[in-house]
This record gives sequence, C-alpha cells and structure tokens, in this order.
Amino acid sequence: MNYSEYKNLFESILNSKDPMPPYDAADYLNYTRLNFSRLKRWDKTLQLDQELVNQLKGLESKQHWIIICEPWCGDAAHVVPFLVRLAEESELVSYELQLRDSHPYLIENYLTNGGKSIPKLIVRDEEGKDIFTWGPRPDGAQKLMTDLKSAGVDFETIKMELQNWYNRDKGQEIFRELKELISRVKVEDQPSALL
Repeated sequence: MNYSEYKNLFESILNSKDPMPPYDAADYLNYTRLNFSRLKRWDKTLQLDQELVNQLKGLESKQHWIIICEPWCGDAAHVVPFLVRLAEESELVSYELQLRDSHPYLIENYLTNGGKSIPKLIVRDEEGKDIFTWGPRPDGAQKLMTDLKSAGVDFETIKMELQNWYNRDKGQEIFRELKELISRVKVEDQPSALL
C-alpha cells in the first residue's frame, strides 16, 4: 500500500463501529488514535536533510523500499512519514508499506534479536536483492529504550520518554543513519581500483 492508503487504514480503524482485532481492544485503538495524530503532525512539520535528499537524487540505479509497519506501533508513527517523504524525493526510489501482521508476513525474514520489531526498512535493488535493512528505530531511541528497560522503568514511562526523544530529534538520527548506509552502498558498488 502507499502512504495515502496507510492513512486511510487508520481512518477506517478509528471510524469502525466494530474494529477488527487487535483494534477491538481499547489499548490498541487508543495507540492507533494517538499514532494517527503523530503521523499528521509529522506530515506538517518534518523537514528533510538536504544532504540525504541530494544522495537520493544522485542514485545511479533503482531502489525499492519496503517499509514494514502497523498503525498501533508508536515507533512507526514517528519513522514512517520520514521514510516515505525521503523515498518520494528520488525518481529512482519506489516504495510500499506492508503490514507486519498480514500476508505475506515479510517480517519473518527480518527479525531483530529474534523479535518482529517494527518499523523495518528493507531496501532492494532493481533485481529484488536486498541492499540493506534499517530499523526498528534510530540508535539513540534504541539506547534510550534499552537503558530504561534495564533500569526497570514501567512501559508507560518508556513510551513517554521515547515520544519526547523523537520530538527532540526531529528525524536527525534517521537521516544520519540512512546517509551512512547509502554511502556504504555507493562505495561497495565502485569497482576495486587496479593495483
């Protein structure tokens, strides 16, 4: 699905009188409502990193980005708008959003420490081969989450701290990490210098 279809999915879940599982549970419905407002806020306020935009515009071959996400996922609400906008910056990048918990269950092939953590970005070349993967969250957010869990902090506090981290960071770590990954791909594509 594309980004517009993804946002329509949020609306259909939130407007349903009898939401499908897991949205029939109050917590999931509330997460989805909150995440939809986060998506809309990032759509209005996010600013792209020009150096990364230039990297994407300078690609020499096509890439296909698969973004695995779910409306209930807080990290996805903070990451997906950035990834979609970046993909739209290059004529050589196409993208699709896939739901983690629906067919074809692509996440099964991209586990993080054995778990189905999302969002997950899979970048493929024009032959469908994986170039790199990224996710489920920027390193700084992951470190915060790991530190808070190790300290025995409750889940509600962790969610608030992550929210504050994303709001302060404004996508800068996503940009930095993707610039590095894209740079590595360009270096690997260069033929080795003759000795």
